[in-house]
Amino acid sequence: MTSSRNPRSEFRRWRAHRPFWGGLLLTLAGAEILLTEKASLKVVLHIGMQGLAGYLLPTLMVLCGLLILFNPAQRLFYSLVGILLSLGTWLTSNLGGFLVGLLLGAVGSCLAFGWLPDQEPRRRRLLRRRHA
Repeated sequence: MTSSRNPRSEFRRWRAHRPFWGGLLLTLAGAEILLTEKASLKVVLHIGMQGLAGYLLPTLMVLCGLLILFNPAQRLFYSLVGILLSLGTWLTSNLGGFLVGLLLGAVGSCLAFGWLPDQEPRRRRLLRRRHA
């Protein structure tokens, strides 16, 4: 008994109905910032209560990224929180994960904010323009 749908097409269908790249970039940004917190470098900064905010903000970024992926109906709220958290890591988490995590988080949040759920996939639009 074989299924007529393969896993790759199922994943593409799932990905098309949510701001996938925005959520993924925001999640990766939080993970990268958390990794820089654990780095054994002399450059690592810990500000505040033993660097609690340095761990809290990137953890919330990962959570917002996952929530964008699995609850796309609330993407506007999560993307706004995500951009604020990303900007906050500039002060609390080694200059936003040495700027890489901050930029990834900002781009991911902007992609999630700008995603339109009712927009048809790009490939179909291009094909329709060519045939019209």
